[in-house]
Amino acid sequence: MASIQEDRPWPALPGADVLAGHPGPEALPGLVKELVEQGTARAWCGPDRTARRLARFGPDAAGEVPYLRPFLLHTPHSHERAAYLEALAAINRDGLEHLYAEALWDCEETTRLMGITSAPTSPETLGRIAVRRDDPMETTAVKAAARARLADPAGRLP
Repeated sequence: MASIQEDRPWPALPGADVLAGHPGPEALPGLVKELVEQGTARAWCGPDRTARRLARFGPDAAGEVPYLRPFLLHTPHSHERAAYLEALAAINRDGLEHLYAEALWDCEETTRLMGITSAPTSPETLGRIAVRRDDPMETTAVKAAARARLADPAGRLP
């Protein structure tokens, strides 16, 4: 079995990636610094990996929400928005209602699914969910989730 110290890069790189994806508590200050630097440099591509790592800390990373939220709002990479929204929810779900409602219009299926399951119950959001359910261009998974949410509008899907 190859170790991470191995001279050959092919076994060392996947091992390093796994370890980087599961940081311990000592990594939190470095992740915050990385996120701040990425935001300051307007480096919108790739911080989703940092967001996923922060999400693993859950509420212990609550102080980092102000650094994380701009990535969700300003990224030009639609596929990364789900990672930012997931990270924010893992850290602190308070105040995300508007973001979940907006997620119902997102171009990414994963983000729309998060909106369907987590948007607040209101006539406006239930109307948006009905649009998702009835849209002939919508994915099967999103339509099914929308049907389930509308069948139990006050509930939350797993």
